[in-house]
Amino acid sequence: MNWKKIMAVGLAAVSMMAFVSGCGSETKSDNALPKKIVVGLDDSFPPMGFKDDSGKLVGFDIDMATEAAKRAGMEVEFKAIDWSSKEAELKSKKIDALWNGLTITDERKQNILFSNPYMKDKAYIVVRSDDNSITGKDSLSGKVVGVQQASSGEKSLNEDPSGKLVKDIKSYGDFVSAFMDLGIGRVDAVIADGVIARYLMTKEPGKYKIVEGVDYGSDDFGVGFRKDDTVLRDKINSILVDMKKDGSADKIAEKWFGTGADLDKADAK
Repeated sequence: MNWKKIMAVGLAAVSMMAFVSGCGSETKSDNALPKKIVVGLDDSFPPMGFKDDSGKLVGFDIDMATEAAKRAGMEVEFKAIDWSSKEAELKSKKIDALWNGLTITDERKQNILFSNPYMKDKAYIVVRSDDNSITGKDSLSGKVVGVQQASSGEKSLNEDPSGKLVKDIKSYGDFVSAFMDLGIGRVDAVIADGVIARYLMTKEPGKYKIVEGVDYGSDDFGVGFRKDDTVLRDKINSILVDMKKDGSADKIAEKWFGTGADLDKADAK
């Protein structure tokens, strides 16, 4: 599915509510936006948010959040956090939002106020390209499988019957480290989001492959806020709709996911 269809589905239900005056005040009240928003992220999650070779923070979600903050009249600061502690970081007000390929789940909804979905993704089994022993979930039996700590892939594997078949589940702080260990044989497979799997595979062509015909479910990505930050959430929802309508979201998607914004590369189907 192309980007336009994805955004149309993901943002169709977004509210277009207006906001009362007060934007840009030094402190945020119930009816005002903050002057600055601190976005928490895992800065090792390409192509959503990561450091390039020069150390600059870049990525699809970085560009989306930067443009959204600009349109809202807010400054934006990106803060790398321990992804496994993301809800605590948000609740303690060390950050104001989570915008980094965050999967919307019923469990997370208990502690996080989500925007409407802006992208879909799937979690796949990734193996070394020369490994033909893993062809599906059942063949993970007796294998060591890597996951990112506190990721939807980790949760899905633990809840799936195949999770009981594996020899060991090894958790990593980020997917990049998991793929490094996969490459040298410390783990036999990695359960990874399609967006990061396909991106990392392009960096080392021929080294990895996705096990075809099997996945650990579809994920909806959303922006996460504190439960009481409805004004900020609704403003971002409204801006995401505008970005889709004027084509700016398409341009950002094309930059990170390819010419024509064919998000098959990001598996946003």
